[in-house]
Amino acid sequence: MSQPIPASHSDLLTRPVHAVLTTLMPDGQPQSCLMWCDSDGECARINTTLERQKGHNLRRDPRATLLLIDPDDTSRFMELRGEMELIAEGAIEHLDALTRKYTDHPRFYGYVYPEEQRDRETRVIGRFIAAKITLDAIHR
Repeated sequence: MSQPIPASHSDLLTRPVHAVLTTLMPDGQPQSCLMWCDSDGECARINTTLERQKGHNLRRDPRATLLLIDPDDTSRFMELRGEMELIAEGAIEHLDALTRKYTDHPRFYGYVYPEEQRDRETRVIGRFIAAKITLDAIHR
């Protein structure tokens, strides 16, 4: 069961705000990357491939942190700590929805990445099960 996303900061998941996803490397070192994200109404979600480093890391150890900072007010943020559930079903459709949210393109493959790249990747939705949510002190 995920902690509920606070209404005061839910816009950070509905607006095209970039998030920083941090996963753990095999040696325990953190690995961070910039991500597109959204929400399914209950949990924050990202989209990645099993072939990328974060995909490898999450399959081995699902613990992660997702940090969203409001670009209009950088003192306003939300940090989610918990575990990522990886879901293959609907991953391409989710990726295309994120592409429309963050860009002017109708879909990811053929516009952001070459169409032939699709056959070389295993897309998954990362559904974030938040055990703890931290908000900035000013905007709670």
